[in-house]
Amino acid sequence: MNNPEIPKHSDFIRDIVTEDVRNNKYKGSVQTRFPPEPNGYLHIGHSKSICLNFGIAKEFGGLCNLRFDDTNPSREDVEYVDSIKEDVRWLGFDWGDRMFYASDYFEQLYQYAVELIKIGKAYVCDLNADQMREYRGTLTEQGKESQYRNRSVEENLDLFQRMRAGEFPDGSHTLRAKIDMTSGNINMRDPVIYRVMRQTHHRTGDKWRIYPMYDFAHCFSDSIEKITHSICTLEFEDHRPLYDWFLDQLGVYHPQQIEFARLNLSHTVLSKRKLIQLVEEGYVSGWDDPRMPTIAGIRRRGYTPESIRNFCERIGVAKRDSTVEMPLLEYCIREDLNKSASRVMAVLRPLRVVIENYSENQTEELDAINNPEDPGMGMRKVPFSRVLYIEQDDFRENPPKQFFRLAPGREVRLRYAYFIKCTGVVKDEQTGEVIELRCTYDPTTRGGDAPDGRKVKATLHWVSAGHALNAEVRLYDYLFTKATPGEDSGDFKTDINMDSIKALKNCSVEPGLAGAAPGSRYQFERLGYFCVDPDSSEQKLVFNRIVTLKDTWAKVEKTIKKNEGPK
Repeated sequence: MNNPEIPKHSDFIRDIVTEDVRNNKYKGSVQTRFPPEPNGYLHIGHSKSICLNFGIAKEFGGLCNLRFDDTNPSREDVEYVDSIKEDVRWLGFDWGDRMFYASDYFEQLYQYAVELIKIGKAYVCDLNADQMREYRGTLTEQGKESQYRNRSVEENLDLFQRMRAGEFPDGSHTLRAKIDMTSGNINMRDPVIYRVMRQTHHRTGDKWRIYPMYDFAHCFSDSIEKITHSICTLEFEDHRPLYDWFLDQLGVYHPQQIEFARLNLSHTVLSKRKLIQLVEEGYVSGWDDPRMPTIAGIRRRGYTPESIRNFCERIGVAKRDSTVEMPLLEYCIREDLNKSASRVMAVLRPLRVVIENYSENQTEELDAINNPEDPGMGMRKVPFSRVLYIEQDDFRENPPKQFFRLAPGREVRLRYAYFIKCTGVVKDEQTGEVIELRCTYDPTTRGGDAPDGRKVKATLHWVSAGHALNAEVRLYDYLFTKATPGEDSGDFKTDINMDSIKALKNCSVEPGLAGAAPGSRYQFERLGYFCVDPDSSEQKLVFNRIVTLKDTWAKVEKTIKKNEGPK
């Protein structure tokens, strides 16, 4: 193990690990693990655990294992295993040759259970699920002992072997720990260790007819792998006495379990059960839908691993549950993309502009800055011609007071280009909708101010109509309308935002985006940050909006609409 340095940033878990290393506990080593169950895709809540476990191991010169808790074959799938590996790698972490499965230890776990039977600390119980629930008691009432609790060691060994051999149907027998049915901690009231389950396992096939419960498999898997600090979320705090009990009974290597508050994020759900409902009931297009809080979803949306790691660092590690506001996550991605994303111009709702005093056959190549935050990203050329597109929202025929963009008789600046002045409006004869603007330009204002010192109050983005690429742009909003979905109704699905996606089919983008690779990220000037979706092809680009720019423009738009009144 390398000599670790004290982490630059600290929290109560890092303080514990620091003290353990100083005191030479576990011989000064640090070994953590990330133990996902392969029964669904990882979500952003898991990213906190991933960053914490892999991060602590790296900071202290230790190692972190990736271990799949594959003890329930009825809910698990190889698809989930593959997705988890991809997500952890995408976040920037590597488990090296330390990828394990709880199923690697099935035989050893079985032998541990046999040892518990032999020392009188486990027994086979015939109570069914309803009876067991009744006998268990409540938080205010003690439990009641099963009539099968005092079977002999010999009888329990025989029954347990027959459970393994597949002689009994599902639900007919369980192996339970013999602890204390009067304990104030319900988890200690003779919990189930093994259950009969006739399911084909994705790794062991039909070899096993019994499978261990999580609490039993988890602590012994930690022990087998010589984990030093078993870092869990807060819901496992009441399970820690059971974790310790199992290990103490057999006198095996004993890791330390430490609990921290899980990540709760506003305007979304992070329950696997609820996420599965969203997928299976068709509220989203799949696990990687860009509106989903899954790591696959936020990756497709365009978030960067750096922004997620930064987010996890900012929210810190606490002992109490709390909810993090979605704007903090959005701030982290804006902060990252502001430094790394190339600027381009795109028009989402095109309005045709004809510059009447510009030659029909003329085209200019104008210089544009790729990223003002990073001069090293250089410049690019953008074509300028007689016919352009601007945003429909950048023109008002009858502008309110706070509207400073283009209007009849008004002059504005075109980004990197010229001042233009609106001299006429062309409308659809049937609907009265404005479909084209007639303008003039001032050739003396190329890329700068007017020589005579006159000023304009707005700068608009644009694209040359004859050079523009057609694109589909998908505008995503929060998947839920409430910060805490289901808080009022009790059903989270009642708060699903039915307008959480708007697909704009005929957008126009700079020609330099031809062939942009899926996953490429850009700032569409004045509009937000966007990512090329995997649905893109040579025939048509498809972009996902990652996040809007700072909400200053949105507030102005709201003020404008308020001043305009009803249409």
